[in-house]
Amino acid sequence: MTPTTPAPERPGAQQWVPPDADVDALRAAATGCRGCELWEPATQVVVSAGNPRARAVLVGEQPGDVEDRQGIPFVGPAGRLLQRALDEAGVARADVYVTNAVKHFRFEPRGNRRIHQTPELAHMVACRPWLEAEVAAVEPDVLVALGATAGKTLLGPSFRVTKERGRLEERDTVAGRRLVLPTVHPSSILRGPEEQREEAFAALVADLAVLARHLAG
Repeated sequence: MTPTTPAPERPGAQQWVPPDADVDALRAAATGCRGCELWEPATQVVVSAGNPRARAVLVGEQPGDVEDRQGIPFVGPAGRLLQRALDEAGVARADVYVTNAVKHFRFEPRGNRRIHQTPELAHMVACRPWLEAEVAAVEPDVLVALGATAGKTLLGPSFRVTKERGRLEERDTVAGRRLVLPTVHPSSILRGPEEQREEAFAALVADLAVLARHLAG
C-alpha cells in the first residue's frame, strides 16, 4: 500500500496579523507570516501597492513570477494590462490600492521555469486575515474582485465570475458589508486565444468603467 503524503500544516495567518494596523505595519508584519506552506519556496511575501487610503481596493489572485522576484503586486504582464485597462476606463491611480487574495507565489518548478499554480481554497482561507486587515485599514468605497480566486475569497465558494462580472452591488464579504465589483483577472485575457484578446480587453475596460462612474459620482 502506497503511503499518503500528509497535508501540509496551514495554521492560518491570524497570529501574524497585528491588530488595528495601518498598511505599512501590515506590509512589515507579513514578512514573518508562516500561515501556510507557500512561504517557503517563494522568494518573498508580496502584499500590496498603491494609495493606502484609496477609494477602491483591487484584489487579484496571487503574485506571479515577476511579482515574487520584485516584491510588488501587478508589475508583470498582467499588471501592465490592468494598468492600461484602468487608464482607458478613466480610473485614477490615486484612487486604487492593489493587493492579492494570497500573498505568496504558488508554483511548480519545471526546469529553469516556475509555472503558476492556482491557489487552493485552503490557501485562500489561510491568507484571508491579511485581506480582512487591509480592507479595514484602507476603508475603501469599493472592492474589485479580479477573477475567481479573489471573488471566492471575498464572497464565498459559490462565486462565478462569468455570471457576476460588471455588476456593482452591496454584498456581504469577509471584510463586512461592502460594495463589490467583480470582473476577470487580466491574466485570463493573456492566456486566452489571441484573436479574442481585443474583445476580452474591451470587456474588462467596460467593467472598470462602472468603477470609474461610481468614483466620479
